[in-house]
Amino acid sequence: MSDKTLLLPAVILSLGLAVLGGGIAYGLMAFKASDKTVTVKGLSMRDVEADLAIWTIRHTATGDDLATVQAQITANTGKIKTYLTNQGLAATDISREKLEVTDLLANAYRSGDIAGPRYIITSNITVRTKAVDTLDKAFAGMGELLLQNVAIANEQGRNPLEYVFTGLNDLKPEMIAEATQSARESATQFAKDSGTHVGSIKYANQGVFQILPRDSEDGYMQGQSRYKTVRVVSTVNFELE
Repeated sequence: MSDKTLLLPAVILSLGLAVLGGGIAYGLMAFKASDKTVTVKGLSMRDVEADLAIWTIRHTATGDDLATVQAQITANTGKIKTYLTNQGLAATDISREKLEVTDLLANAYRSGDIAGPRYIITSNITVRTKAVDTLDKAFAGMGELLLQNVAIANEQGRNPLEYVFTGLNDLKPEMIAEATQSARESATQFAKDSGTHVGSIKYANQGVFQILPRDSEDGYMQGQSRYKTVRVVSTVNFELE
């Protein structure tokens, strides 16, 4: 076989490899160009105060005569409502829930004679009001009810007061914008350090709004705190130019 015959396939092979190599190089360049993004997080926080307070007043009466116990619980309910209205709370903010009647003799699992009164009647009165200061004052002075022989029986492990912030929807637009701006500032610093410029948003995740007690990160306790912190963390992916 002559040298000319061998030369032609070699030239064709070289051209093919050159074209293939160029294609690979172009593909890598395009991949790197499309991968020029940065993902950052932006934070927005607001300190807020509860604008709604709920007080559940649980009171009991006991005795061996059901009619007498019922009369006592009714009288105590009247005393509580009078106390609350005298403190400045509106009657329309006070509601009475159903009674709970316990007959210890009717307990199938009791053993032997019962110790103490046979009947226990429990009633819950709920106060739901926007007058948070007034409710706090009434709660602080509830010892007056004890002086009137009203037995307050708070449930173990449960705070009878709950504070609620109802203005979250009004804060959302401004806080989302602030979190996005915070993310852009972080991306801008990153771009500056890497010699690029921040472009448009490729995608974003708003994040979940959290309401926390102002002085704690325990979200489960926020209902017990009148003063709260609202926070949101947004995740934003920016293009780099």
